[in-house]
Amino acid sequence: MRVPLLDLSEQYRSLSEPLHEAIEAVLAGHRFILGPQVEAFEKAICAYCKAPYAIGVSSGTDALLAILMALGVRPGDAVITTPYTFFATAGCVARTGAKPLFADIDPLTYNIRPSAIQECLERNCQRDSSGEWKTRRGEKVRAIVPVHLFGLCCEMNAIHEISEHYGLDVIEDAAQAIGAEYPFGETAAKAGTMGEAGCFSFYPSKNLGAAGDAGMIVCRDDKLARKLRIFRQHGMEPRYYHRVIGGNFRLDEIQAAILMVKLSYLDRWSAARRAAADFYRAEFQRRGLAKKIILPAEPYRDRGLTNHHIYHQYVIRTAKRDPLRGHLAKREIETAIYYPLGLHEQECFAYLGYKKGEFPATEQAAREALALPIYPELSREAQRYVVGAISEFFN
Repeated sequence: MRVPLLDLSEQYRSLSEPLHEAIEAVLAGHRFILGPQVEAFEKAICAYCKAPYAIGVSSGTDALLAILMALGVRPGDAVITTPYTFFATAGCVARTGAKPLFADIDPLTYNIRPSAIQECLERNCQRDSSGEWKTRRGEKVRAIVPVHLFGLCCEMNAIHEISEHYGLDVIEDAAQAIGAEYPFGETAAKAGTMGEAGCFSFYPSKNLGAAGDAGMIVCRDDKLARKLRIFRQHGMEPRYYHRVIGGNFRLDEIQAAILMVKLSYLDRWSAARRAAADFYRAEFQRRGLAKKIILPAEPYRDRGLTNHHIYHQYVIRTAKRDPLRGHLAKREIETAIYYPLGLHEQECFAYLGYKKGEFPATEQAAREALALPIYPELSREAQRYVVGAISEFFN
């Protein structure tokens, strides 16, 4: 049996008619960028996320970059984030001229560890005479960018306590977590809505995927929302007048139309992913493998949340990751490694001065984490085959 990591063919077959109708309507209307479809999709995202403002942009990367620019992050600033994430998180910080500061992850959730953020601030920063927190080299610490990795929210209550104490903005990288919920204070909040702003990616492989690149920003502040709409159009307001330098971050009408069709299915797709994760867990436990591999953590499962985890990826961990991956490849089971290096080990970030061993949980995850096939249409037969192959490897 061949088991792909992700198969979008069934999703397309079931939605092909409404998708084609939506695309044809855009083509017939001759509005291709920032038209009525983008506006409708923005309103739908506001309703879905329970956020006052949504700004459609060209990608998840551009969403994060636009937020940083609109908040005025610039050379001479520093931003704290995780070294275990997709490159764009720290890459966007560096593109503003600011310095990425890394804080290690929790080894079970793979998300940035609040106590590591605290340690990062205490070890690398100090309060100056004006009351601002700065690095020992003088960069002003501006923000924390927690990444809700693999579909699980970070510990946002603790992160907010830190941000309030140090006077920092919180920018949520929710690229992999649209719809995921967290017990924020006394209520359930959705990923992206617990900071100054949050960003989503609609890359085709995401739980809500476009037919190309697309992204979204959500925020609660009217002034910031208006600024972001200006920044996504080269800083232009009114037309051909530029008081600030923005970027070409506009969302295409066709992508918005496609996403609008898919949005109503998102929660049932996330539920199907969660059911697949439950099946994996039960099968691993039944075969006695739960002591040989580390299964995904579910810290909010018993907190009364529907979307406590949306399983954008199903990631296990084992010290025998590489030989296991080779064994599964021979059985035609596709897997992926997210991510083979911590960002502090990437060549382009050598100038930051980090050394191997500074972030042990990140480095362990980079050596041991392995993503298994998961998508809404994944059959239980295929999952049994995957678990059987893993059992075969260990036994």
